Amino acid sequence: MAVPWEEYFRLALQEKVPEKIPEHNVDDIPPVLRLLEKRQELMDADRDLQAQKEVFQALTAAQKQRREQLEQKERELKGSFVHFDKFLQDTEARRSRALQRAAEERLQASRQEAEAQLLRVQLEELQLERARLQRRVERLEPCARLLGQVLEQLPEFQDVPELVARFDGLADMQAALRLTERQRQAELEEARARLQRLRDAGQDELLGQSQRRAQLLERLEVARERTLSWESKWIQIQNTAAEKTLVLGRSRMAALNLFQLVCQHKAQPPALAIEDTEGQLEQVKLFILDLSAMLASLRQAEPTPASQ
Repeated sequence: MAVPWEEYFRLALQEKVPEKIPEHNVDDIPPVLRLLEKRQELMDADRDLQAQKEVFQALTAAQKQRREQLEQKERELKGSFVHFDKFLQDTEARRSRALQRAAEERLQASRQEAEAQLLRVQLEELQLERARLQRRVERLEPCARLLGQVLEQLPEFQDVPELVARFDGLADMQAALRLTERQRQAELEEARARLQRLRDAGQDELLGQSQRRAQLLERLEVARERTLSWESKWIQIQNTAAEKTLVLGRSRMAALNLFQLVCQHKAQPPALAIEDTEGQLEQVKLFILDLSAMLASLRQAEPTPASQ
């Protein structure tokens, strides 16, 4: 923190001016001497202040220069930090690229190793195939000589491949004929099996029809018996209905006769229809009740033998 000029000079003057004036007898020192002493002290203080000012200015300049140097170093350090960060980034990028290249190279190496291993396996397989073909050639060498001899005896063939092609054609034709024969045999077996299944199904159907016929005959017999039973019941019902009808007719005739007798007794013409049997019976009932009441009243009116 910067100190103000006035404060700095005041502190410097306090340091230069003695705190205590030497003890003299004031009365012994002339005023002129005291004035000279004061002036000398002021001149000394001014010189000291000027020296301090120069020192302070030098220090201030040095501090300013130091501050500028520090700011320059700070800028240089910031630039160095930026360059260092960029260097680190470049280094990290180069490291990443190097690691990626190393990984790609390892992957490529592993692929090449796998391809080499596959090629070695294929080479071994080819060597084995070559050995097998060589053994087959050695085994078929007598056949080749025999084909040569046969070719000499068959002038219609020019070379061995033509003879082999003709033999292959005949062999293919024989295989096709055998395949056709097997197919026809399989179709024949299937037809026989289908015929046998149809026969079995026909026998099963015939047996089922016979069983159903027997069941239907049995049901027909049961239906006939039930029909005869219902017919006898119907005849019985008809006979019973005829008897009930006869009894009903007799009852209605009796009711009509009674109603007519009641009307004759009352000397009134019949006011009800002939078919209204219930009304007729109701009138007969009322007549009987009236007659009963009349007889009861007559019995009550007759004197008893004890009273005579």
